[in-house]
Amino acid sequence: MTRRYQLQQRALSQEETRARIVEATIALHENPGPKATTISAIAERAGVQRLTVYRHFPDDAALFQACSSRWEELNPPPDPAGWARIADPDARISAALTALYRYFRRTRGMMTAVLRDEPDIPAITAALEQLRGYLDVIAVDLGKSLKTEVRGGAVATLRHAVQFQTWVSLAALCGSDEKAARLATSWVHGARSQPRKRR
Repeated sequence: MTRRYQLQQRALSQEETRARIVEATIALHENPGPKATTISAIAERAGVQRLTVYRHFPDDAALFQACSSRWEELNPPPDPAGWARIADPDARISAALTALYRYFRRTRGMMTAVLRDEPDIPAITAALEQLRGYLDVIAVDLGKSLKTEVRGGAVATLRHAVQFQTWVSLAALCGSDEKAARLATSWVHGARSQPRKRR
């Protein structure tokens, strides 16, 4: 029993150490950013040795994956069920974009840092693939509520509207996420209203 207890306590300690490393990395990735985050800084913030960080995370990919999973757990993106039952296409798009833009506002610090540093750190791209896939699914699903003959241009507009960089620009211009969402929705409505070219 004593041996089993010791093993359990050791495993618990290892999990706690791993969690501290992940939390320290998340904080540093948001400020000053992934590119400026060193293993020494992570170790110091987590209260461990550099070798301990490497023992838990032998490479950047493992560390980024763990941090991405934990960060998403703490900052879940909007659930499409929140707007799926809205029948009117424009109202549905506006509701979806409002929820998404509020999410971007809450996560602005981290999103800004990782997108800025992505060209210099390949591991970030892998960590961002899930978010990019999620955003594309939202754009396509919202487009499915439109008539087939007007869907193409509108979906392209939606793909632009759901991007973080688009929100940054709109937030500066509109002042509120609701106004930004209404403006982006008007773009989609305009794309829907374009007459089809005759062949």
